[in-house]
Amino acid sequence: MSKKLITFARANRKNPTKQEHKIWNLLKNRVVGYKFRRQHKVGNYIVDFICIEKNLIIECDGGQHNSEVDKERDEFLKSKGYKILRLWNIDIDRNMEGVYVMITKAIHTSP
Repeated sequence: MSKKLITFARANRKNPTKQEHKIWNLLKNRVVGYKFRRQHKVGNYIVDFICIEKNLIIECDGGQHNSEVDKERDEFLKSKGYKILRLWNIDIDRNMEGVYVMITKAIHTSP
């Protein structure tokens, strides 16, 4: 299972969605002051972006997300001490300034 997840994460890093690409461009140069990883394995899940130092996970959500599956996944990630910030693709496309504010706020309120 772990090897499949790692292969899946690598494929996702090579082919990000348009919104993941926009967020990565913001995060990769430490614009918000902290190091992030993308498509990172946590348990049996792959998260879009993670700041290990601040225990913060950022997820880019579009129509493909299922609230029941996300709920189970979120409960697991929270049980490991992570805070999860969900960003809707429409917000990333239309309001990057607001998204930036949400990310910096989440970073500064995380332990």
